[in-house]
Parts: sequence; structure tokens; C-alpha cells
Amino acid sequence: MARRRKSGRTVYQTELQKAMAYFLPKRGLPLMSDDGRVRWTDRLLMMTAVPMTWTSEATLRDAFASARGVVAAMYDSRRRPGRTFEGFWKTLLQAAPRLLALVGTHLRREVEYVAGAAWRWKGWAVMAVDGTRVDCPRTPANEEAFGCAGKPGTGPQMLLTTIFHLATGLLWAWRRSAGNDSERGHLRELLPLLPPETLLIADAGFVGYAMLCLLLLAGHHFVMRVGCNVRLLRKLGFDILEMGNTVYLWPQGLRRTHKPLVLRLVRVQAAGRRTMTLLTSVLDPRRLSDADVVELYRRRWGIELLYRSLKQTLRRRKMLSGVPEHAEMELDWAMVGLWLLGLMTAKAAGREVRRGRPWSLAAALRVVRGAMRRLGVPRSAGGLHRQLQRAVRDRYVRHRPKAARYWPRKKNEHPPGAAKIRTATHAERQLAQEFHSCPDLN
Repeated sequence: MARRRKSGRTVYQTELQKAMAYFLPKRGLPLMSDDGRVRWTDRLLMMTAVPMTWTSEATLRDAFASARGVVAAMYDSRRRPGRTFEGFWKTLLQAAPRLLALVGTHLRREVEYVAGAAWRWKGWAVMAVDGTRVDCPRTPANEEAFGCAGKPGTGPQMLLTTIFHLATGLLWAWRRSAGNDSERGHLRELLPLLPPETLLIADAGFVGYAMLCLLLLAGHHFVMRVGCNVRLLRKLGFDILEMGNTVYLWPQGLRRTHKPLVLRLVRVQAAGRRTMTLLTSVLDPRRLSDADVVELYRRRWGIELLYRSLKQTLRRRKMLSGVPEHAEMELDWAMVGLWLLGLMTAKAAGREVRRGRPWSLAAALRVVRGAMRRLGVPRSAGGLHRQLQRAVRDRYVRHRPKAARYWPRKKNEHPPGAAKIRTATHAERQLAQEFHSCPDLN
């Protein structure tokens, strides 16, 4: 194994180790075991599991061999960690819940620090949420654990729901479960992790009276798209400052045991003749204008790019593990690798990212892979920091519509239709008046 040269110049593995360690907890991840024995300690597990997600190897075993070589070069003054993939994977599986909880809490604080002045916008921490499905190998164990939530013939899948910081594009939190679970259920679990006074940007799959009530009761606001499955009321007379764009979301029939939600409607002319309907809980247009609502929802597309980076750039469209517990752990560490690489790049790019220029996972991945290949080589001028500083997306502006060629397996999902809006009846207006004495949810 290549060791540091005695010329005094910094080598690439030293720079990579410092860049990773900068964002890892200083306490709770010991490098040495208490009894002094050579074993997979928490820090060695972390420093190996993350580079495994950055390698271009096609199998977990090869990814481990590559990552282990990097870690051995980083800590060349101590004895080598275990050589077998089985021993490493078994130890990581036992420690993963504890390590993920520890590192997740720490990295969320680092996101706020790296974001700087871009952390809040108009007093809100603006977050976006969305879900996607990740394929798993078609083994009996995976099929039983995850189910098949797609079209007939689809293999087992996991549902992954992610929250990310809109201004910096950095991960904040995620949940994963069987492919046939609910995105809204994941968001309920993630609510305690949202920072105070969050403005949450979401797609139509998260709309629901109970879900929106939970967000408002927690002190958050939202901008959400709604489809034709949502029924809204006008002129209910519940809000004394009712305006032309004031609408109400109120469960039908016997479920009207709670007062209606007062919301603001924003219509957007989308591609073609389609009209997109957005709802926000921010009723004052002076605080959040219609143009702001449209722009924030447009920028929510960044989470789709995040998923594309995970599946295509990191090659995690399909997990490699045939055992459910291993597939779940594989996905979790892929997300940690994506998160840590984003923080390293955003810190290096600094001002560019805070000004709204997105960091590039593909460019950052080329940088760290290059460092992992050049073990023992003295760094070039500026080193890893300068290379990551340039890992931002170019400013290319498309001048023609992006039309994809025919692809027989392409999904042609219909976008959500327009929400159904009607005028409230006299009986509904009378019932609404009975709720004026209830505490205001807004």
C-alpha cells in the first residue's frame, strides 16, 4: 500500500481524510478500540462505508476492497483494519442504526452552517420533499419484504422520501420502507426533524387535510400542488378577510368535525394549455407573492435532479443486496455518501452555492474518485479544495425545448389535473360559523 512521501508535501489521501473528517462528529466516532485491539471501530466503519458509495465498482465486494485501500492509506500509521468484506459488512450492519442517528444529527447542523445567509429566506427555512422508488434484486426475501409497487412484472422496490434544503440543494433527512408504503406516512415521521418555521414545498402526493393540519400545528407553512382529487370551496365565509383567491380545504360529510383550512390559490399556466394549481398556507401576498410561490415550486425540481444523481451518477438505481436488511443499509449509506459529498462541495464552492448556483455531483464525484486513485501522490496546486470549488453546474441556458426521442419503456404518466373548486352551500356556510370559537390553526 502506498504511504505518504517524506517530502513534506500533502498527499491526496490526507486531503480527502481531512475533508471528510471536517463534517464528521468529533465525539462518538472513536478511531481506536477501548481494549487496543485492531478491529472495525466506528470511525473506520464510517470512513470506509462512505467511500464505498463513491467508487465506480460494480459489486459491493470490489467497492469494499477499493475503499479499504483508501482508508489504510489515510491512517497509515496504525495497523490495517479487517481484510474480509463479510466481517466489515456484519459489523456495519450491527452499528448502522446508531451511526446513522449520530451522523444525521451532526450533518443537519453542518447544513445550516454551510448554508450561511442562504439558510433562511424571508424568515423561513425553505425545504422541499418528494419520493421515489429504488429497485432491489428479485430475490424471494426482497419480494416478501418490499413487495412490488409498480406495473405488473416489476421487481421488489423500496420507497425513498427525502427532504432537502432548497437554496443549497443539500440533503436534510430521509425515510425508506417497502415500495407500497405512503409518502405522506414518511413525511409524518420526518416532521420532528424539520427546522423551526419551515416553508415546505411539495408535490400533489402529499396533500391531505390531516397532513396539512399537522404541518400548521407544528408552526410550519407550505406550498403544494393539488390535482383533480382535491375538492376546494369558495365563499365559505369562514375567513373575514376573504379575497378572490381564498379557498378552503374541508373534509366531506361526516368527517367535518374540524374547522376548514383557509388557503390561498395560485394558478400557473404550465406547458401547453394545462393549468397547474398551487396552494399555500401563507395568506398575505405581501409576505409571499404569487410569483414567489411559482418560483419556489419550480425550484423544487432540484430534488428530482438529486434522485437522478443518486440513481444515475452514483449508479444506485438498483441495490446490489439480495437480503432486505442489507439492501436497506446499502441505500442508507448511499444517501450518507451523497450528503457528505454535497457538504464538502458546498463548503468549497461557498459563495457560488449560496448565490443559487447548484453544486454538481458528477463533477464532485470525478474529483474524489481522482483523489482515491492517486494515493501517495502529492496534491496539485490548490489541492482537493480548489478542485471541489469548481464542481458547480455550468450556466448553460437551453434555447430550444427538450424533446425526448421515442423510448418504448418510457413512463408516460399523466400530470395531476386541475383541482375541483365550487361555491359553498348555505348549509356549509352555517356549519363553518360554528367553528369560529375553535383555536386558529393558522
